[in-house]
Amino acid sequence: MADMETTPAGEETLEAKLEAMLEIEKFEPPEEFREDALLSDASVYEEAEGDWKGWWTAQAKELHWFKEPTEILDDSNPPFYRWFTDGKINASYNCLDRHVQAGNGDRVAFHWRGEEGEERDLTYADLHRDVQRFANALKDLGIGKGDIVGIYLPMIPEVVVAMLACARIGAPHNVVFGGFAADSVRERMEFSEAKALVTVDGARRKGKTAPIKQQVDDVMGDLETLEHIVVVQHTGADCEMHDGRDVWFHEVMDKADAECPAEELDAEHPLYVLYTSGSTAKPKGVVHTTGGYMTGVTSTHRYVFDLKPDRDVWWCSADVGWVTGHSYIVYGPMGNGATSVMYEGAPDYPHKGIWWELCERYGVTLFYTAPTAIRACMKWGVGHVNKHDLSKLRLLGTVGEPINPKAWLWYHMVVGGERCPIVDTWWQTETGAIMITPLPGIVATKPGSATRPFPGVAADVVDEREGKPVADGQGLLVLKRPWPAMLRTLYKEDERFVETYFSRFGKETYLVGDAARKDKDGYVWIIGRIDDVVNVSGHRLSTAEVESAIVSHQLVAEAAVIGQSDEDSGQAICAFVTLQGEAVEGSDELVEDIRAHVGVRIGKFARPKRIIWSDDLPKTRSGKIMRRLLRDIADGRALGDVTTLRDPDVMSQLEDKIKEEQAEG
Repeated sequence: MADMETTPAGEETLEAKLEAMLEIEKFEPPEEFREDALLSDASVYEEAEGDWKGWWTAQAKELHWFKEPTEILDDSNPPFYRWFTDGKINASYNCLDRHVQAGNGDRVAFHWRGEEGEERDLTYADLHRDVQRFANALKDLGIGKGDIVGIYLPMIPEVVVAMLACARIGAPHNVVFGGFAADSVRERMEFSEAKALVTVDGARRKGKTAPIKQQVDDVMGDLETLEHIVVVQHTGADCEMHDGRDVWFHEVMDKADAECPAEELDAEHPLYVLYTSGSTAKPKGVVHTTGGYMTGVTSTHRYVFDLKPDRDVWWCSADVGWVTGHSYIVYGPMGNGATSVMYEGAPDYPHKGIWWELCERYGVTLFYTAPTAIRACMKWGVGHVNKHDLSKLRLLGTVGEPINPKAWLWYHMVVGGERCPIVDTWWQTETGAIMITPLPGIVATKPGSATRPFPGVAADVVDEREGKPVADGQGLLVLKRPWPAMLRTLYKEDERFVETYFSRFGKETYLVGDAARKDKDGYVWIIGRIDDVVNVSGHRLSTAEVESAIVSHQLVAEAAVIGQSDEDSGQAICAFVTLQGEAVEGSDELVEDIRAHVGVRIGKFARPKRIIWSDDLPKTRSGKIMRRLLRDIADGRALGDVTTLRDPDVMSQLEDKIKEEQAEG
């Protein structure tokens, strides 16, 4: 497709071809790809199913163990499963030392590109050196095994150094996405009782610099558990350094010893805590341990993306602050010795073709991104893609949300030139690694379906009442046996862990929280969340979290948030808002003020796209807000029986409001 026209007529030709290709049900793996694939024999599924513990044991043996495990799975206390319990391992050693010792220290680990065009190539030997120094710097600050270290950094190499330094000494890290506001950082540091925080003077975004350290100082001053803040000097933004608490990254690095042997840790030693939105306002601290997690992310990265480290260049466009970045920017690729691209900027800065420019610049062969980003690129037009030589691409992937078939086909045709298999992957923060996905050399793909569970994974679609398999139709997605990369608990909330994931169908069946269906071929199609979580551009947000932020605005009395389908972001946030006092409706200025307020409290990506003023909200007689009815009314669906509501008239008033809104355009 590299020679496709970029004129309006060319766009029309593309549109016609896309419409025609929507009639194609399946896309077989290209023969040339299949012949060279790491896995090309479908018998791998039967072999893994026949001895799933043996399958995972074989994947674990691909790692370096100080003491190789003999105990594979401890399932004596479900759902608190434990893997490789008598093994000794270190994630940092697996990501660095073993590659350097194997003679691959000169291999580039990251081609880093800043949004203003800055470039740095970091080899495995470079990172091995820097990680050891920073690990010693942390120890010099009194950080030891078991201490939580917060990390709040943009997409710069120091974020990888900080994560692997923590892993090296057994200090679990708690990374916070750089798009979150400082209030959310404080909340996560407080919940996890972090002893230190690694942050930055300022962060760039689309040509502007945000004063990150200054914002952190505004909210972190009275947090008693936080003893140290380490500041990376990145943009030169002014920031105040507090004696006794704040230190510069480069200064502690200069003072630290050069060598820091990796700690020999139990396989079940916590590697990190990562907070994700739940169905209540309080985020959930997902705990991942070392041996099982590394087994999951390295094996899935190797086989799902057909990785050949000596010749592939890998680019996952996610942010390290989300689990996708943890698993498929840091631990999976580096565990496999891959060469990766890391880009600090937005996909449309300094121009809308920057991603494709970087793919050409670094010779990217494997590219992994979100459907939201693909839809944005579709909107911008094929011209931005076609200016660049993408002939080295050989596989494409998607992550974060279900992809609609038209976006899948556009990705296949325009970016992949109709030669690259697409792996549409389903997984979660909680699963740690990819769970449902095509194997690109084996499985025929269907646009919009994640296809089959990864070998060794037992996923199914079941009915809501009894948890019995649904052969053909919609139900609840569940995972029916443990897997190595699964979360072990929620940080200091064991009861919430059981209640959230294992209370519906028993302690041996993990409730995913997604609705799904199976088709006649047994392929899995993810439909969407069943709880009160909104997925905006692949970012999971609890409705309660956003509602809490809205209600904290001084003029707001009450709010209810729902997710609505959105062609740009997958889902968008729609908020029904009741104001304080007698006012029923707010001004356009108040809409923007509330949106800005949410941006400060949570982050800009959490701002409601649509605000509907409401005198009251539909509630049961016990006071529970009926978000199901709000979703129906916002989407224009017919309402069922509303007589059980505390005030049935509320719905007719809201219907009138929606009609007025639609009439005004």
